[in-house]
Amino acid sequence: MSNSNPKACILSVTGPRLNTDEALFLAQANPWGVILMGRSIQTRDQVRILIDEIWAALGRACLVFVDQEGGRVRRLRPPEWPNFPAAASYASLYRASHDLGVEASFLGHRLMVHELESVGFHANCSPVLDLLHLEAHDIVGDRSFGDTPDMVVSLARAAIEGLHAGGVVSVIKHMPGHGRAKVDSHQSLPVVSATRDELERDFAPFAALNDAPMAMTAHIAYEVLDKTNPATLSSRVIRDVIRGELAFDGLLMTDDLGMKALGGDLESRAKAALEAGCDIVLHCAGFEEGEEVLSQMRRVAGACPPLDGLSMKRAQAAEAASLDKTEFDVEAGWVRFNDLMKQAQGAMA
Repeated sequence: MSNSNPKACILSVTGPRLNTDEALFLAQANPWGVILMGRSIQTRDQVRILIDEIWAALGRACLVFVDQEGGRVRRLRPPEWPNFPAAASYASLYRASHDLGVEASFLGHRLMVHELESVGFHANCSPVLDLLHLEAHDIVGDRSFGDTPDMVVSLARAAIEGLHAGGVVSVIKHMPGHGRAKVDSHQSLPVVSATRDELERDFAPFAALNDAPMAMTAHIAYEVLDKTNPATLSSRVIRDVIRGELAFDGLLMTDDLGMKALGGDLESRAKAALEAGCDIVLHCAGFEEGEEVLSQMRRVAGACPPLDGLSMKRAQAAEAASLDKTEFDVEAGWVRFNDLMKQAQGAMA
């Protein structure tokens, strides 16, 4: 196993258990973190064992990430896990009562994180801070907390606080704003032609929550900011907007390198993102299976240097943010949350 700093990447694994080749690869590649996709999540006991295997291969308890927003974006699914709602449910309740919406967002994420932390997840790629734009592609849609910055900030802040209270560190996304995309970035590159003034509204939630420990970039090109590169690969967007105007100083990771919004091969994507100013690259191989997953992980790891300098400090700060956990009455939490969700359904009717 390598004794050097971990590499500037978050990688995935092929299935529900770690095979010998993967264990050897993880020991040699030493990625900073690992993300589990649906192919690797079946039962509570199985996930605990898999995370233990990952930690054993690395020789350390790395952050293990998951996409668990609620609604249609969730890797932990019923019947094994509770059915957590999409962000739009909290938005509906918020419109009826600001206080109840905020309370529901906190409780829903505190209950969610009870499920995550109990099996070994200590990082969640959530919440979404993208504004809802009804004329845009529904890739965001009900994943958004609302169509105004104030609504998104209030509900997303409560979500972050709920996650952190349970010992799971959040990743805000998709910086600096995915809401205006008119195509799915999993399939092609969205190009946003909004004016600078219009974009300010999309940026506002990220500026208000810029103390989040981690953020994920948007694979979107903003014509007014950089006519050539999507945000993930744009030093101009990262330097001037994300680090400058939005004053975000946490760990900045890419959205999944495997998405078709990015051109070129995996190696060039990884190198370009790091050169542009991302601290970490994320590769999920979400469209792949079997040996192709491991093959892609090898290629990404080979293109990534070890973490160092400010990026290493940001990574360490993110790890530290996962260590705080407060006591919580889960049973009482569910009683109150279910009552709030009934009110939310009434508000949506």
